[in-house]
Amino acid sequence: MTVLAHHTDTLTRDALAVLQPGFEGTTAPAWLLRRVAEGLTAVGLFGRNITSSDQLSALTARLRAERDDVLVAIDEEGGDVTRLEVRGGSSFPGNLALGAVDDTTLTRDVARELGRRLAECGVNLNWAPSADVNSNPDNPVIGVRSFGADTDLAARHTAAYVAGLQAAGVAACTKHFPGHGDTNVDSHHALPRIDVDLDTLTARELVPFKAAIEAGTKAVMSAHILVPALDPARPATLSPRILTGLLRKELGYEGLIVTDGMEMHAIAGTYGIERGSVLAIAAGADAICVGGGLADEATVLALRDALVAAVREGTLPEERLADAAARVRALADWTRRSRAAVTDSGAREGNAPDIGLTAARRAVVVSGSPTPVTAPYVATLAPVANIAVGDETPWGVAAELAELLPGTRSGVYPRGAGAGDVLAAAGDRTVVAVVRDAHRHPWMIEALDALVAARPDTVVVEMGLPRAEPRGALYIATHGASRVCGRAAAEVIAGV
Repeated sequence: MTVLAHHTDTLTRDALAVLQPGFEGTTAPAWLLRRVAEGLTAVGLFGRNITSSDQLSALTARLRAERDDVLVAIDEEGGDVTRLEVRGGSSFPGNLALGAVDDTTLTRDVARELGRRLAECGVNLNWAPSADVNSNPDNPVIGVRSFGADTDLAARHTAAYVAGLQAAGVAACTKHFPGHGDTNVDSHHALPRIDVDLDTLTARELVPFKAAIEAGTKAVMSAHILVPALDPARPATLSPRILTGLLRKELGYEGLIVTDGMEMHAIAGTYGIERGSVLAIAAGADAICVGGGLADEATVLALRDALVAAVREGTLPEERLADAAARVRALADWTRRSRAAVTDSGAREGNAPDIGLTAARRAVVVSGSPTPVTAPYVATLAPVANIAVGDETPWGVAAELAELLPGTRSGVYPRGAGAGDVLAAAGDRTVVAVVRDAHRHPWMIEALDALVAARPDTVVVEMGLPRAEPRGALYIATHGASRVCGRAAAEVIAGV
């Protein structure tokens, strides 16, 4: 092999190493296996790739047949954002529920059990937890994914979550740096902007990330947000000032920096994913997350070639690409060693399969007096789900309540429906009105007020951020919409 050919091969392998692509289907396609063998070091999984734990285990085993230390990443926050249980709803409450309980030991144990289940299926990198302080209650994309609006609370639970997840041998990826909580725009659709001063950022947004770094988080995910106090020109994912200057130098973080999904419109619609990926690596990112929307070989090859071309053209320093690839491989090696250590130490003993339901029950807050309910009518007032959550995962209390109270009936009501529609369907049954972030949707508030006026015995279940005034004879705040949160609310209504 000539020196030039060897150099080209090294560049190509490094360019492949920094990508975290997705794919279609529930088995690894031939093109993906081929690229893993050629140097691709990470693969991202989404709900479309998972049907069962056995299927997922077989999929990850096939990937590891090509490369034993391959990073298999997933966006498994638990709560509303689940890929592992996308078809039935999560067995774990999300961050807001854990923050509402405010027991860091519980948070650590929940994260450890979630990590154990991921590890059993061969997943070793989790794009979680969200360390964002949800300071803007109208935030359309964070909400219940945050531990809360209190900075110190978010910090201590972020640290506990990182510790629990990594105790199971799964690398945590704390997100969305430098903090996505004070936005009113979803970066899946546009570029959010946070206009607060540096002192506020330091005292609020950055505190949970400092806690995560102190807890040893193995990865940090950047946010596609513009923060003029830090960099007035470039969003965080593409900003040397934020990724290298702030995260690396000022905060002293030495682990892997992963981008949020590069096909999100905040980047793809302004810079394009190829140029955006080059700028991200140059800014200090080490891994490019892509695959939520673009999940084919052509995307992987285009990004690989764009990175190689940028090195050859001098717009991306070769040593920066090599450093990024080395950090990816170092994390891959940590996960391989951790997998062996967890197995050798017998750390799989002491499993806590019901801890998610236990946590969800503790997170429920009830106002009013429960009254006997036999076979109610459950009306779910359903907003459009944000992309991070997705609309394929079921939520609510109808299914869980039907198990406890046979004869329960239900209906789903999107925007445009009103109390009259619900009352006509309910007949003389007690109405259980289920909402999600009612404070963000005036039509929900209007419907709830009309329902309670017509039927004072109406039960209201808020499964999002509980900001609206409690309504109904019985008001239940679950602090999340996962399956176990629905079960916890159903138990209150049924009196069990």
